[in-house]
Amino acid sequence: MKTYEFGDPDSGIVLIQPVDDHDLEGIKNEFAAIVSSCNMRIRLIAVTIDDWNNELSPWEAPAVFGKESFGSGASETLGALLKLCGDKSRTYYIGGYSLAGLFALWAVYQTDVFKGAAAASPSMWFPGFAAYLEKNEIKADTVYLSLGDREERTRNPVMATVGDRIREAQALLKERGVNCTLEWNEGNHFRDADLRTAKAFAWVLNHKPSADGE
Repeated sequence: MKTYEFGDPDSGIVLIQPVDDHDLEGIKNEFAAIVSSCNMRIRLIAVTIDDWNNELSPWEAPAVFGKESFGSGASETLGALLKLCGDKSRTYYIGGYSLAGLFALWAVYQTDVFKGAAAASPSMWFPGFAAYLEKNEIKADTVYLSLGDREERTRNPVMATVGDRIREAQALLKERGVNCTLEWNEGNHFRDADLRTAKAFAWVLNHKPSADGE
């Protein structure tokens, strides 16, 4: 894992984001969009993920597209990310796009270190994830969810469930008292990933508890 940092290193607000090479191409644009939407000093730490389907997967699952199955490396990845969050005087948020968005949502069920999760177009179709949310308790109080309005219109029967799963997740989180929104973006899964992720983080920051410092 490599880390790339943006923003104010002394900020009391730290954003943690797992990224791949495509995310890195737009990360500066993403950070600029976050800053323009939030009147606060922030620090973004982007952490590269080498084996996306293994390092961000909470448990093993068969291949859904292509031939690459999913591993169970999320716990190890989360442990590495938590080492970046040792300063208890700061407030941490986690977020990401696609499978990284799913990982971010899963992470706030594992630890209370993160005050919120910014899950942009998360892979909510992931096998067994809906049942996991139902059976477990979240440890954060603010969650942003989004999806492209064409993402559920796919011939892949597993991935086509993403719309129903994300609607169910929002309803469940709101029922349990979580400050949660679901935003629908125009287009398919591969459109404007940087701007969608920026909107996710910006919403979480702008709706964070007032006691959080900057």
